[in-house]
Amino acid sequence: MKVAVTGATGLIGSALVKFLEGNEYEIVSLRRSSTEIDFIKTWNPLDATFSDGAMDGVDAIVHLAGENIASRRWTKEQKTRIRDSRINGTRHLAEALANLKHPPKTFIVASAIGFYGDRGDEHVDESSSVGSGFLAETCQSWEQAAAPARVIGIRVVNLRIGVVLTPTGGALGQMLLPFKIGVGGVIGSGRQYMSWVALDDVLTSVLHVLRMNHLSGVVNVVAPGVVTNREFTKILGKVLRRPTLFPVPAVVVRLIFGEMADELLLSSTYVRPGQLQETGFVFDHPTLEGALRHLLGRAV
Repeated sequence: MKVAVTGATGLIGSALVKFLEGNEYEIVSLRRSSTEIDFIKTWNPLDATFSDGAMDGVDAIVHLAGENIASRRWTKEQKTRIRDSRINGTRHLAEALANLKHPPKTFIVASAIGFYGDRGDEHVDESSSVGSGFLAETCQSWEQAAAPARVIGIRVVNLRIGVVLTPTGGALGQMLLPFKIGVGGVIGSGRQYMSWVALDDVLTSVLHVLRMNHLSGVVNVVAPGVVTNREFTKILGKVLRRPTLFPVPAVVVRLIFGEMADELLLSSTYVRPGQLQETGFVFDHPTLEGALRHLLGRAV
């Protein structure tokens, strides 16, 4: 199978390319920038076009490109960049696919569990309604932007991905230093649920979706072992063998991160991976302690 990947240099994308190649998939890494180098395949998110031959023989496309939501404080301009890179980029890509003479059969589009918003203790799955807030509104429009591909019969799968754990970046990558030097601690009340997933399971879930031709629509990519922030803190400290005695009050988190604090760090979302489990997907790392020991190379 030949698979095109956007966002192939990102945290998930770079790992996915290597993983799929290791499973004998032919990969086309699509760059967003224009280039005069013939062998580099590109797509233009502004005018719904591909470079010559970029999509020839492509069976599926995995769309991961988008502005990093946690790279900087959410100013008005940054929120516009986040929305436009996801919504406009996805819509134009879907339109470009719809205009191909021989479009791919499958279009897998990254989304996020931010779709559900802050739900407290409520358990949500793929059938649950959209939440409120900037991320929820963005995710809803982001998923709807794939409609042009769906209309012409392309199988569209929206992956609502949880907090991806990997020591090479993302949330865990940022946590490691303070925890290793013994100044890690609970964020806010610590009662907020964290729906996480190991990077390895993100990769195998994409492979699962590629192979399951009947699977379409929304797929939650989260581990079944959801924990609270307090539980996460305790387990990470245990794995690293470090104390976790320095809580960060919500007021301090908001002072540092602004609006982002309430939607990324203090919100509570308990997400169930319904579609994956119902279609026979088996998580390599269903529990947090096992996942962290694997990711960090910390045996029991």
